[in-house]
Amino acid sequence: MDQQKFTKETKSIFPWMIMILMSSVTFVGILSELMPSGVLPQIMADLHISEVQGGNLVGYYAIASAIFAIPLVSMTVRFNRKMLLLILLSGFAVSNVIAGLLHNYTIIVFLRIIGGICAGVMWPMIAAYGMRLVNPEHHGKAIAVVMAGNTLGISIGMPIMTAIGNDYGWRTEFVALGAIIIVIALICVFALPSVPGEKLTKGSSPLALLKIPAVLIVLLLTLLGVCAHYGVYVFITSLVDEIQLVGGTEGALILFGAGSLISVLLAIKYTDKYLRLLTTAMFALLIVSMVIFLMFGKTIGMGHFAFFLWGLSFGPLVTLLQAAVSKQVESAKDVATSVQSSAFNLSIMIAASVAGLLLGAYSPMGLTYFAIALAIPGMVISFSAKKTLD
Repeated sequence: MDQQKFTKETKSIFPWMIMILMSSVTFVGILSELMPSGVLPQIMADLHISEVQGGNLVGYYAIASAIFAIPLVSMTVRFNRKMLLLILLSGFAVSNVIAGLLHNYTIIVFLRIIGGICAGVMWPMIAAYGMRLVNPEHHGKAIAVVMAGNTLGISIGMPIMTAIGNDYGWRTEFVALGAIIIVIALICVFALPSVPGEKLTKGSSPLALLKIPAVLIVLLLTLLGVCAHYGVYVFITSLVDEIQLVGGTEGALILFGAGSLISVLLAIKYTDKYLRLLTTAMFALLIVSMVIFLMFGKTIGMGHFAFFLWGLSFGPLVTLLQAAVSKQVESAKDVATSVQSSAFNLSIMIAASVAGLLLGAYSPMGLTYFAIALAIPGMVISFSAKKTLD
């Protein structure tokens, strides 16, 4: 599809089908990263590995994403966007299918690292790709729709894939995801418009971006928001057990997912107009939900309500932060979002490490204090950052 013609046609019409297709890419992208965690006992028993080795199947993936995002996005910014996305989807498909067929742990780890490298490039580039297909006033909406796949993958995709793994084996789950990715790639061949790459200049390099105060503010918000959310989310089962939630972890995740879905829909509609308000509200809702856990978590119904509110806060996290950083640059948005994406992944690693130490020293309720302590400055900074977020 011709880029100039496509841009003309979308001046007044938002390309929903194109954006939903891109959303399916982020959907399988997050599944590719998190899928082992749902069937970890099966993988450990089958490959005869320890719990630490099993956890590394997710950990090495995340580390590869964080380390390689900035350099590889900078290297590939000149590539045609459609061609690059097809290469990345091929990498996702191959790494999952072959991992599902092999019995050698070391090679599977290597394949997971390949998947992580593909993810490190895919997350920032697909957001920028989507923005280039719409007018500036729809940039936030484009990011919200594309990144909705991430939230839906966590809230809906993971339970489905885990059920497939439990019923038919983890290898079937991996191969099935690889097959789904191949189908999505084939649709992309015919449906996505071809968009040329951009020239990387000194002014749009990662180091240059880190000299922009507004970018640093967004990265600080990323650190605060991601650590606050994931510090609790990584150990969500411990929190559920602590408050003795009726319905257990499954019930908690359903309510969390419902809240996330609602907030994603709100983000799609309002991110372009109310980015600062939504970012402030995200931190505020996180504080309220954690306070409810602390004060009324064991009260019938209140714990469930807290998980729903937490989901409302969590849903637009990726969307709002990527929309915020993309507002700070005119060109090479892929590079800007790659910097933010690396900060996002590094923040998850920090959150998991710190939360693990807190959990060992205190009860799971200590994690809610950790989240509140980070969310309060996040809310204040968001509300005050008029030049950055408005």
